[in-house]
Amino acid sequence: MSAGGKGGGPRNPSGGNTSAASGSSAPGGQARGAGKKKPGGKPPAAASAREVALDVLVRVEQQGAYSNLLLGSSLQKGALSREDTGLATELVYGTISRMITLDYVLEGFVSKGVAKLQPWVRNLLRLSLYQIMYLDRVPSHAAVNEAVNIAKKRGHQGISGMVNGVLRSVLRAGELPVLPDGLSREERISIVHSHPLWMVHRWSAEYGTDTAEAICAANNEAPAVSVRVNTTMISREALLAEMLEAGLEASESKVSPFGVIVKGGGNMALTSWYRDGYLSVQDESSMLVAEVVAPEAGMKVLDCCAAPGGKSAHMGELMKDEGSILANDLHEHKAKLIADQAARLGLECIATLSGDALQLGAALQPESFDRILLDAPCSGLGVIRRKPDLKWRKQPGDVDSVAALQHELLQSVAGLLKPGGVLVYSTCTTEQAENGRIIGDFLERNPGFAPVSFKTAVWERLEGTAIAAGDGIQLLPHHFGSDGFYIARLERLS
Repeated sequence: MSAGGKGGGPRNPSGGNTSAASGSSAPGGQARGAGKKKPGGKPPAAASAREVALDVLVRVEQQGAYSNLLLGSSLQKGALSREDTGLATELVYGTISRMITLDYVLEGFVSKGVAKLQPWVRNLLRLSLYQIMYLDRVPSHAAVNEAVNIAKKRGHQGISGMVNGVLRSVLRAGELPVLPDGLSREERISIVHSHPLWMVHRWSAEYGTDTAEAICAANNEAPAVSVRVNTTMISREALLAEMLEAGLEASESKVSPFGVIVKGGGNMALTSWYRDGYLSVQDESSMLVAEVVAPEAGMKVLDCCAAPGGKSAHMGELMKDEGSILANDLHEHKAKLIADQAARLGLECIATLSGDALQLGAALQPESFDRILLDAPCSGLGVIRRKPDLKWRKQPGDVDSVAALQHELLQSVAGLLKPGGVLVYSTCTTEQAENGRIIGDFLERNPGFAPVSFKTAVWERLEGTAIAAGDGIQLLPHHFGSDGFYIARLERLS
């Protein structure tokens, strides 16, 4: 098994660790089919926000496409207003996030069952019900009327009549969902917060049922847009002042001293601050990793699974671009992303390597690095808020299979660390099988390593909220509204 990429697939464009503008930016170009005239000389009408969302939802379900990539390309081809772009984005992610709840409700109103509907009809009902149940700003009658109009365009009168009847029955039913007696608490959480029951069971067993419900509820909230300030170019205070002067609703991150939270600013990767290298788009939890590595100017650092390069770049910034960072990724095109990001940020200390991280121990000089970061491939269950597709793609066995790879990776790179050096292990997951148990097993097998105390500035900021998980710290999605993340810091004694 090879290693290189992180778990969970491409990032949600609403603000992850990205190196370039994501597909959820304001659209450009023409609507699909623009320029082709119908008989009679009139160009075809541009697709509405709901039609764009419907197309994406059908293709995600039928073709297994990643919603963020497909939505991004669809928006770029469309001619939607900024408001409609926001609505289409909300409908896609919201409908995917709430799938279990929506289907549970629809089963009570669709006589032949949701599964037997044509895919486009099923997803039209889902996105329309999502608007009725969760979007206060969309009048219910408008959601119903638009659904009926789409059904008339795409189907026959019987389908439009069925869509109309189902949605109007929903409106008459009042508050939904109505759950029967006899369900366990985990089953209720699964239905109300729309998470697979196996996930609810796992989190209940690991953290308790109250925390499991809090995780599920947080995963359905819109992710914050957070950016990391490049302190080699500007201070956080100065950049924050510029943002406020530009009319943005921006505030300091409570998680990271390098972070800024921006509301209503759109895609920050399209701003001049991004182009000029003043900031990078990165989740707040992810920003903690480089701070825990604590690289110093002049050190030699290895980032084993580095793409898209956010943590490598952050370490370079902390080192004031003095020293060397070797950033490795399995895929050559992803290694190029790292190099492109370093160039944008004005960092010359980062060199890239493309190869299997499992082979680094044999390819590089033993005991040659002062710091090693293994941001390991993982199940990605800490980033469901940004990637709602994960809920439906992952299976319980995925956690066990990736844990075996993590064990092997950690063991293979440990010999590259100098005595007295620090190795940081991190994942963007909630699962202790991939986190604390990995570290505990490694320490048991490697008595020459010891955990480094987390009584540091990082822990002081998080104490009382984050969880001390074995020899590391665990952030959960509901703690700060950031990604679920695990970080452990180990020192090589000999």
